[in-house]
Amino acid sequence: MNPSGSPHVERPRTRRDFLLRSGGGFGAMALAAMLSGSMSARASTHHPARARRVIFLFMEGGPSHIDLFDPKPELNRLAGQRLPASFPKPITAMGESNSPLLGCKREWRQHGQSGLWISDWLPQTARFADELCVLRSCWADGVNHSSGICQMNTGSILAGRPSLGSWVNYALGTENTNLPGFVVLQDGPAVVVNGARNWGAGFMPATYQGVPFSSGPTPVDNLRPAQGVSSERQAARLSLLDRLNRTHAGPRSHQTELDARIRAYELAGRMQLEAPEAVDISRESAATQRLYGIDRPETAAMGRLCLLARRLVERDVRFVQIYHGAGNRWDAHAGIEKNHAELCASQDQPVAGLLADLKARGLLEDTLVIWGGEFGRTPMSEKGDGRDHNPTGFTMWLAGGGVRGGRTIGTTDDLGLHAVEDRIHIHDLHATLLWLLGLDHTAVIYRHQGRPERPTVNEGDVVRKVVA
Repeated sequence: MNPSGSPHVERPRTRRDFLLRSGGGFGAMALAAMLSGSMSARASTHHPARARRVIFLFMEGGPSHIDLFDPKPELNRLAGQRLPASFPKPITAMGESNSPLLGCKREWRQHGQSGLWISDWLPQTARFADELCVLRSCWADGVNHSSGICQMNTGSILAGRPSLGSWVNYALGTENTNLPGFVVLQDGPAVVVNGARNWGAGFMPATYQGVPFSSGPTPVDNLRPAQGVSSERQAARLSLLDRLNRTHAGPRSHQTELDARIRAYELAGRMQLEAPEAVDISRESAATQRLYGIDRPETAAMGRLCLLARRLVERDVRFVQIYHGAGNRWDAHAGIEKNHAELCASQDQPVAGLLADLKARGLLEDTLVIWGGEFGRTPMSEKGDGRDHNPTGFTMWLAGGGVRGGRTIGTTDDLGLHAVEDRIHIHDLHATLLWLLGLDHTAVIYRHQGRPERPTVNEGDVVRKVVA
């Protein structure tokens, strides 16, 4: 028992402790006001939105743009030679210098009415060429995976900032209070580089962070009470847990993780009503499962995730991010032919199935699909048959969500090394994604320690050509 006579109030021991708690209390008042604001107020947009939700297909490790979406005949003509002196010498992650150029062994064809160039590694995705807006001139600042993945997710090569999904969750809120607004999926047990900081909330309240689902047959554990536990007993357990959590959080209001934990338990309780049905892909027809490639071992893992993503956005989950190749499997420093052939085959049918299914259900119109990694690969060889990291020029593509498909934006040089026309930095890409969601990236503000913070680190321009 403390001196106040209350078992629930811990009295401050020093003046500094008192000031800390008082300040935390005022912060909690502001936080409570913000979090308890009406959903419609937080869901208001700055201009009419073209997209309502996002599916981000993240190819972890860096897929080779010059072997997939950006053909370079000059690369094959100069294969085996050194990089011409007219090209700025790049800084490579592995430090190799004067490596000979590695030709592309792919066969290229134009697809769709638009005649979009796509290599033979992606025959199923190619069927949707007229839906794809291919951004060939992306560039970033991170040379290695940690900084590159961090920037593609948060806008910064340094840890500590909120992820893009967290910004969307903060700015627009959720349309389904029984499911998380931001869900993260991985195609295997391997850990994505940087782990949870890729979908973390940074300096914002932790309640906006992404919620990871597992890749197995039960994406969310413990959705149902243990056998023999009645609903009344389960409700009593949750009530006691809530009282204990709130008692513990009372004098620690400056720690937003506690508030996030309480809200997570509340969400978990609501998820028990809806999530079991939402994540149960066995409810889908055999034809639908074949569409995603779930019937084949090489495509089953990604197929389940893409189908689950469709089921989640169908239920108004705002932001779903899928990590394909988790554990840096796209990182082809050697043996790129075998590496990329296997990885492309494992995600080509599932991604095509996702686009087909979204389109058939009328969801592609207002669901923005993004595909790409943290950077591309170099035209110079590494270890004779691989490619190094290339952040100075690479490809991403967008589909749906009001985007005009069947076209390319921007170019890289004749070897695919540097973006040279309509260059699109990651800040520009993020600004564009937010704009499609109806948000002005300069007006989405969270004040951190008195400083107005914005999702694009006060930089970036919208690439309006994606809808022009």
